[in-house]
Amino acid sequence: MNTIWLKIAAAVVAVFIVIVVVGKFKSGEPASSKPSADEDRTKTFYDQVEEDKARFQTTPEPAEEETPAPSQEAAPTQETTSQTQPETQPAPAAPPPTASQAGTIYVKRLSEIDRIEAERLFNVAVPGRSIGRLPMTGYKLMVDNCRRIIEKWPDSFYAFQSRRLLADLPERYQMRYKVTKAETDISSFFKSRPGTEPVKITEER
Repeated sequence: MNTIWLKIAAAVVAVFIVIVVVGKFKSGEPASSKPSADEDRTKTFYDQVEEDKARFQTTPEPAEEETPAPSQEAAPTQETTSQTQPETQPAPAAPPPTASQAGTIYVKRLSEIDRIEAERLFNVAVPGRSIGRLPMTGYKLMVDNCRRIIEKWPDSFYAFQSRRLLADLPERYQMRYKVTKAETDISSFFKSRPGTEPVKITEER
């Protein structure tokens, strides 16, 4: 008889422990139990992890600033130009660069110690993006690490990639984590600034 009561008591304690653990897990990060509608559901989690690595964990390549080559043909005279070329309208302004645009950017080189620390934080942020797609999780790990990088090394290559990560979040998650337009703006990286050097970026898809 005593053995039966001991078994019942042990079962009650086990159920209580499970309830406490589940309650703590759920109270951490609020998230929808359904997968997001704007994520590609046909891809496996492993595929998404590999895609995130290819898109964001890229190493910048040094780039030389292009200088226009001198024209081999003689410049046409003013009279010929006026006869052959109609009056042209000013070219429209180029659209602002997007978060996925590849090309040449200008960044500041970090010291060896700063580079190691920035790379460590970024190597947590990228998997944090992949983990954030899972049910009952969120993108807090990614957002927090991106913000640390942007705050400490705002002109670095890692800050550029962190801004891209934040800009690539679905809009509802940007609202949840209060991601601002200033945090996702990468336009300054496409202009040469004091202390910066050009690097090439490519994006694999």
